[in-house]
Amino acid sequence: MTDARDRLIEHLQRSGIRDRRVLEAMRRVPREHFVPPTVRHAAYEDHPLPIGEGQTISQPYIVALMTQALALQPGEKVLEIGTGSGYQAAILAELGADLYTVEVRPLLLEAARRRLEALGYEGIHYRLGDGHLGWPEFAPYDAIIVTAAPREIPPALVAQLAEGGRMVIPVGPTAGFQTLWLLLKDEEGNIERVDLGGVAFVPLIGGEAGR
Repeated sequence: MTDARDRLIEHLQRSGIRDRRVLEAMRRVPREHFVPPTVRHAAYEDHPLPIGEGQTISQPYIVALMTQALALQPGEKVLEIGTGSGYQAAILAELGADLYTVEVRPLLLEAARRRLEALGYEGIHYRLGDGHLGWPEFAPYDAIIVTAAPREIPPALVAQLAEGGRMVIPVGPTAGFQTLWLLLKDEEGNIERVDLGGVAFVPLIGGEAGR
């Protein structure tokens, strides 16, 4: 599927993804290993795919857009909310992130862990839990990426973001249109919001905001 992967990278470039490190990370990660066999033929098409448990692997363009917005540097501590298939985690690992990932569904978490370890991604920290609460024991984080949509931005995640940190998060109703936000936290704890456009994510479940 190397040719299909190369065509996807070319498509992402034409679609406005400019960060070469992000593009090369996505070129290295075999997306076909992160989707069920029944949809593997569509692994490099630019749309989401089902992964079980009512969840999806995000559209590659959205993965690239969110990752590019984080502007990661190697060694930065990153919190991922919503491990899902593990594909986004693999991209972050390729970029040298010190990665902490949280998933509320135990079957997805264990499948992702096995998949990532089989592909040689070591040193990722996994947690089963409510993503609204983050992972406070290892805060603060240089970057936070949320791959499911809460109705509102969880205060715990804002609190766990380091000064100078970045968070990318879709926010809105549990079904339908949401807004993808880039949050920038300054040295005084103030938050600047940048609208990255409309998106459609599965809801972030767990906690009052997810019920």
